[in-house]
Amino acid sequence: MEPFDGLAQWLAASPLQPHSDAIEEVVIRAFAQAAQHGDYPRWQQALTVLPAVTPSLVALDSDSVCIGRASDCTDAEHAQLLTALRTFHPWRKGPFDFFGTHIDTEWHSDWKWNRLKDAITPLDGRCVLDIGCGSGYHCWRIRGAGAAYVAGIDPTILFLMQFRAAQNYIRDNAVQFWPIGIDELPPQMACFDTVFSMGILYHRRSPLDHLLQLKGLLRGGGELVLETLVVEGDEQRCLIPAGRYAKMRNTWFLPSVAMLKIWLGRSGFTDIRQVDLSPTTTKEQRSTDWMRFESLADYLDPTDPTRTVEGYPAPLRAILTATRQG
Repeated sequence: MEPFDGLAQWLAASPLQPHSDAIEEVVIRAFAQAAQHGDYPRWQQALTVLPAVTPSLVALDSDSVCIGRASDCTDAEHAQLLTALRTFHPWRKGPFDFFGTHIDTEWHSDWKWNRLKDAITPLDGRCVLDIGCGSGYHCWRIRGAGAAYVAGIDPTILFLMQFRAAQNYIRDNAVQFWPIGIDELPPQMACFDTVFSMGILYHRRSPLDHLLQLKGLLRGGGELVLETLVVEGDEQRCLIPAGRYAKMRNTWFLPSVAMLKIWLGRSGFTDIRQVDLSPTTTKEQRSTDWMRFESLADYLDPTDPTRTVEGYPAPLRAILTATRQG
């Protein structure tokens, strides 16, 4: 299937219809640019050799996005599938299950989903945007929760290919992956019912500008689901790393939850609620056979796991919801 199958129909039927020409132009250009990536031919070849099997079930409401059963494939098809899926290493967001092949991703993204799913406005029939969607794991969970239209955006081409591997079997054009960043979307669209920004805010040099962008994407009364790194402290506390944080170069602002609530209020959000506050553990983020590079254990001080290797507080993540007022 073509990488932008169903794009025009999705846009025409969705609340984004007034912006369809601008979005279609940006997205098709992004797919053309993606094809220039040095690994694209290798990844594309892996997609073409995925076995032509029809899954006997698709489950988007389980911890692992589940595609088919092991009995759907022959031994030869299982071997072919495994080879193709390993081409898309590293798998960071998941987990997934392809015909009994379990992809144990670096992140237990299901844990994050389980923390928020009962605290957000129900997604039935909603038009939803997932910013920085990675492999598309949460896009599938959002669809499984009843969303009518789901757009995931992420400029990383490997993640696009991981999404396309799943879409090759799920074939649900209500879920779209666009290889773009938030800055490439038309501003002030005011179209989405729910916008997820998870693991993005601390990568933005101007966090308040990011919150204003998010507000501009939401319709009046729409809901923001925001997950980000924070630090403990009062409304005057914000960590600005001098260099790297947990070996990440592009980490700029880690506010306290109290300060983050002020940022959201100043950006025009109301009904601001803290849904969760959890330290990230080496059980939730770790190296696996499907992500064989460094992970959280390598980012923490080996003598004091409450600190990063740079001496900062270890990762603590908060989930907040907020509403764009009418």
